Amino acid sequence: MAGPNPGTAELASTLQAASLNRQPSPEHDVNPSTSASTKEPVHVVSSSSSSVDSASSVADDEIPVSVLRPQPRRAALPPLPDLRFEQSYLKSIERADGWKGVLWITVRDQVLFPFLQGTLWELIRYKWRHMNREHKFSGQNVGARIRRWWWGVNNWAVPGDVRSDSGRNQKLAEEMREVRRSLSRLR
Repeated sequence: MAGPNPGTAELASTLQAASLNRQPSPEHDVNPSTSASTKEPVHVVSSSSSSVDSASSVADDEIPVSVLRPQPRRAALPPLPDLRFEQSYLKSIERADGWKGVLWITVRDQVLFPFLQGTLWELIRYKWRHMNREHKFSGQNVGARIRRWWWGVNNWAVPGDVRSDSGRNQKLAEEMREVRRSLSRLR
């Protein structure tokens, strides 16, 4: 891999040098003053008598407990792993034996693994959709199963248990077949 073009570096240096202001003016380039810019001593006005007892002023001189016993810091999290493609790619091709090894690693990481991952993900989604579509009208989808399980764990009465009322489901299934047949004739 060739290094950067020396003309590019020279152009960048020229642009940066041209943007520097060699003679700044205090009226234009200095930040405006804020309340933190000036320091003024604080004067505490006491409502008590002028003869202040040293024992009564101890409360004013005390150091807060939060300073003496600060909250412990949380444990530092481990550093984040470097998940950039370039770093992991360079790490994997450093063990390659010649250009054929580099080619295999590149095809594997950029074509084969994404293809297999996408295929597996789509097969899982297809099975999930098919399973839910198959059980949608019978009350056997995943949500209904979880709900029945949870109600069974808590010993709650499951209202209208679908499995015990199989005659009604058969009737509904036959009605749905009739509707499907009539719709297919209309097409």
